[in-house]
Amino acid sequence: MLRQILRWLILGGTLFFLATALKDNWTQVTAIHIDPVGWPILLIAIGVTLLAHTWAGWIWTWILGELDQPVPSTLFIQVYLKTNIAKYIPGNIWHHYGRIVAAKSVGVSAGAAALSVLLEPLLMAAAALIIIVFFGSQLAATDSTVIWQIARLLALLGLLCVLHPRFLNQAIAFLQRLKTRNAGTTTTINIERYPLRPLLGELGFLVLRGTGFILTIYALGSVNLSQIPLLLGAFSFAWLVGFVVPGAPGGLGVFEATAIAIMQHRFPAGLIISAAVLYRLISILAETMGYALVWLDEQRSG
Repeated sequence: MLRQILRWLILGGTLFFLATALKDNWTQVTAIHIDPVGWPILLIAIGVTLLAHTWAGWIWTWILGELDQPVPSTLFIQVYLKTNIAKYIPGNIWHHYGRIVAAKSVGVSAGAAALSVLLEPLLMAAAALIIIVFFGSQLAATDSTVIWQIARLLALLGLLCVLHPRFLNQAIAFLQRLKTRNAGTTTTINIERYPLRPLLGELGFLVLRGTGFILTIYALGSVNLSQIPLLLGAFSFAWLVGFVVPGAPGGLGVFEATAIAIMQHRFPAGLIISAAVLYRLISILAETMGYALVWLDEQRSG
């Protein structure tokens, strides 16, 4: 009951903020237009975003490899792309469920399949925090920069420690003990080494997603090279908030509200509002294209 109330409060607050921002900057938003050069840039943004999701599917196979569950990369990238669109279904778990079912169907153990979809968001969050630590210093007010940096560093160090096998294996063992109370014995799963390669891969995923967002802004306005670190840090922060806030499937609404809130005082508000909404459409279109390409390949192969 409390979770449902929290979800409605988050949704209501997000919609109110977005509506207010749109009303206050309506004149600027309506003045935004896409020139003939902007359309090809938006197409590139769609391609880069689709590439990011394809890359994320490949990283998933790396995570399974870290769990001693080698899988065919092409097949599992297709599974990832096909299930990715399901994250917009209320509950925000169905894309994970689909991947677990698909992994089990080809012989991956149930524990490894479940653990792989738990590790992936942790690694993504750690990658976002790394980018925020290095490129997000301009997001804070001048008088709170030191506190902001300390908070970011502590959050990053805490998450990196959680990913260490010493801590992660203890959490896995605890969950397995809970499971065996009702299901009998089960195969013990341990992570032998720090998942550095998947973590670096998730950094690439966030950079690709951030590049798609920056290209969207560039298609609507102008971006200086000196602004790219700020935009990448701001995107990562907004993406992370949308990623961890409950009750927002795919970060829908939360990402846009956060991006507008932290960037509207550094860029024209109308530009940021338009870019945030347009990039959501680009993201959904890229994910839909990923699903469609996999479906077409399956029809051709079948």
